[in-house]
Order: sequence, then structure tokens, then C-alpha cells
Amino acid sequence: MTTASTGFLMCPTCCSQGTAQMTDLTCLNPFHSEEHRTSSNALHCENALFGMGNPLLDISAVVDKDFLDKYGLKPNDQILAEDKHKAMFDEIAKKSKVEYHAGGSTQNSVKIAQWMIQTPHKVATFFGCIGTDHFGEILKQKAEEAHVDARYYQQTQEPTGTCAACITGDNRSLVANLAAANCYNKEKHLDLDGNWELVEKAKVYYIAGFFLTVSPESILKVAKHASENNKIFSLNLSAPFISQFFKEAMMKVMPYVDILFGNETEAATFAKEQGFEETDDIAEIARRAQSLPKVNKKRQRVVVFTQGKDDTVATIGEKVTMFSVLDIDQNDIVDTNGAGDAFVGGFLSELVQERPLEECIRAGHYAANVIIRRAGCTFPEKPDFP
Repeated sequence: MTTASTGFLMCPTCCSQGTAQMTDLTCLNPFHSEEHRTSSNALHCENALFGMGNPLLDISAVVDKDFLDKYGLKPNDQILAEDKHKAMFDEIAKKSKVEYHAGGSTQNSVKIAQWMIQTPHKVATFFGCIGTDHFGEILKQKAEEAHVDARYYQQTQEPTGTCAACITGDNRSLVANLAAANCYNKEKHLDLDGNWELVEKAKVYYIAGFFLTVSPESILKVAKHASENNKIFSLNLSAPFISQFFKEAMMKVMPYVDILFGNETEAATFAKEQGFEETDDIAEIARRAQSLPKVNKKRQRVVVFTQGKDDTVATIGEKVTMFSVLDIDQNDIVDTNGAGDAFVGGFLSELVQERPLEECIRAGHYAANVIIRRAGCTFPEKPDFP
């Protein structure tokens, strides 16, 4: 195991704004394609980053104990909505000072990537399913305000997915109703010529594992396109239950995965489900995950596992490298729920600009450090990323 170096020699052919290893004037950045490593840098542009997942409208408001008791909620909890919670979303939306944000794991990440990049707008594209309702219109507005090119599939059977954050003091009780997010239809959206053109336009793809529960066939189509065209496809383990109960769908996609994200808990469950030995050694899990079968041999898989306040683990070539996270006073931590999404968003913002792994991880750590200081997956107007 090695420790991250402080920097690499600059690659004169493709990294004029960043740093990358080089030898004989050839870039050794593992994220760069063979063609790119010997050609000029393609600057990030509109629709260069593609995300697909479960869109939710985050609804946040201060409530009282009576409100929690009415819907059987604990002050600090995360649950999926049951029938008894359905009326709660309209009720919380009527509270004073209610806040709305475009949410859902993948949408959070591409939104943060766009925030880190700033300009041009609409570097990030997002596909997902919503309803034809008031919350759907708000979600479209919020995605537009975040400068994400959201192309939602709208259907009438289910309402727009929502996640209510019921705030009492320092506590947040989260209630998610996936609803329309579960209704994405490949044939009626992804396969349409105008939408598929946006997929073809992208060069980096990111999908959270949660979407394996909705449309694995859509993920496979995008993943195969990326592989066949030597583009970068990335997937997140997302939650332990994905590796446990959607293992077959995940492993159909895995051969096309160029970058695999996850946290230490998700990594341990993945390792157990895959029958890895030494499942308590996260570096060994990363190494074993990297060596799983892969279709596109032009790119070696990169595995990135975060561990909260502990070092982030990443595979570089045959080595496993540890990257220190940014220090933060525990009193400054407000909400860690969006930390994983934020890390990926920061990472992707540098990846789409073809920066080296070290810079991608540094940006991920910065974005996560910003987000955990705030309630929800929110951020200031502009980043201060050096």
C-alpha cells in the first residue's frame, strides 16, 4: 500500500490546467483514453456528463412534535413512506419557509458536479422519471436553477417522487416516497432518438446502484455504449441491500464499470456477497473488486471507497493508495446524509475535465466537506475549490 504523493509531473500534451504523470511526453493518467493520451485535451462542454437515476423533490420544513406524532415519525430517522405518510407531503409543503431542492442520489451528484464546474451550464445531463403534477413542475424548475440539463420522463400513473425532511431543532426525520422514480421506461424515454443523442454526446457516465432496482436494462444499454466507445462508465454500490438483493443485476453491469464508488459499509457487504476473503480489509476488497472481469481492456478499472472521516481508498494501477480527507471540527458538522453524493459530484467535476485521479479525489473531499456543514445536499452560490 502506498501513500498519495504530493503531485505529479505536468503532462504537456493534455493537462495544461492540471497535473498528471508523464514520460516521453505521454500522459499516464489512468482516466485518459489511449487516443487522448497522445492528443490535445478535449475541454468539458455541454452534456459531457450523463447521469440517470431516481429523481426526488426534497421538501424541507420545520415541524413540531405534534406533526411527528401524527405521522408516527421519530425525530432523527430515515424511512420509506407508507400509505399513512402519503398526505404528509402536501401538508409539509404548506408550512412556512418550506424549501425545495432537486434531489435523489444521482441527481445530487450531477448537480454538485455542475456547481463545482460553474460554467458552461448544462455540462451535466440527467434522466429519470417524474409525474405530471405540481411537485414535478417544481422539480423541473429546481433542476434548471442548478443548471442541470434534466430530461425527465413524465407519466401519469404515479406522482413525482419526494423526500420530506421534517426538522425539529437539530434533528431531521427523512421520509422518502419514490413513487414515479420507480416508473422509468427505457422504450418510452432512453430509446427515443432525441434522448439517445444526449447519451452519445456524453463522455463520462454515472449511475447510482439504486437505479438497478428500477431499470437495469437502461443501465446496461448506457454501460455497453460507454464500453464500446471507450468512454468512462461509473457505478456506485449505493447501499448494502443493493449488493445483497440486486446482485444479479449488478454483476451484469460490473464488466462495463470503469470506476466503482462506495463507502466502507457497502464495500464490506459487496465483498461478502462476492465471496471475497479478508472482507474486513478495505484495501484488499478494492483490489479484488478492481480485478473482476472487465469488457473494455483499454481502461483498467478504478475502485474508490470512502470511509467517512478516515482515508479514502483508491486503486491506481496495481497499487492501492490512501488519500487523507479534509479536517473538520465535529461541531461544524450539520448533516452527513449528502456526503457520499457530494464526494462523487466533486470527483466527477474534475473527471469530466480529464484531470488526474489525485485531483478528482481532492475535489470529492472538498465537495463533501462543504455539504456536511449544511442541512441537506445544499451548497453556497460558488465553490472555493483551489
